[in-house]
Amino acid sequence: MNTTPSSTPTASATSDDAEPNTADAASSEAAAVPASRDPLAKETTDEARLDPAAENLEDAEDEDLEAEEELEADALARTSHGVGTGAAAVVSAALGVVALTGAWSGRIAAERETLLGQIKTSGGGSAAQQISEIYGDAWHTTALVNGLFAVLALLVGVFVLVRPAFGAPSDRARPTWIRAVALAGVALGVLGVLISAGMYFDLFVSLPTAPAPAAG
Repeated sequence: MNTTPSSTPTASATSDDAEPNTADAASSEAAAVPASRDPLAKETTDEARLDPAAENLEDAEDEDLEAEEELEADALARTSHGVGTGAAAVVSAALGVVALTGAWSGRIAAERETLLGQIKTSGGGSAAQQISEIYGDAWHTTALVNGLFAVLALLVGVFVLVRPAFGAPSDRARPTWIRAVALAGVALGVLGVLISAGMYFDLFVSLPTAPAPAAG
């Protein structure tokens, strides 16, 4: 009995069956390789982890920058708040001091009146006329100029005090020193007005009077 033909198909069948098994084994080994050993997969994973962290860091930096800008703007607003009214209060107090001590403009005006009086009485005149023209007019002019400074001090001080009632409402309180200086300016202005009025109307000191001529 010849067994050769029957053995050949068996060998071919065995080789055919072995090829698919080898392919399946290669596929299984490729699938079994962990993703951590793949460099591309590792880079992708690292980028996915770093990108959110970088975005969070940028957002935090932006928030810090905005907070710093807000703080600077708030500090600037606090510093500049009340600058105008504060300056006006200082001006009011200064005008009040000038009204009490006298100004160079008042001295010049008084000297001018003295010169005019001398010119008027140079051709002759009574003693009473000379006193009135040379001394009296200069005295009254000085009182008038000082009174004008006192009125200005009073008006500016009152404006500073009543300014919050007519201005736009503010969420920040006005510094206390502004009101104090404005009150000082108002007080000096009132005092200057009273003194100037007394000087102008000769309430404190009357003009000198010439002695009566001796009877001949």
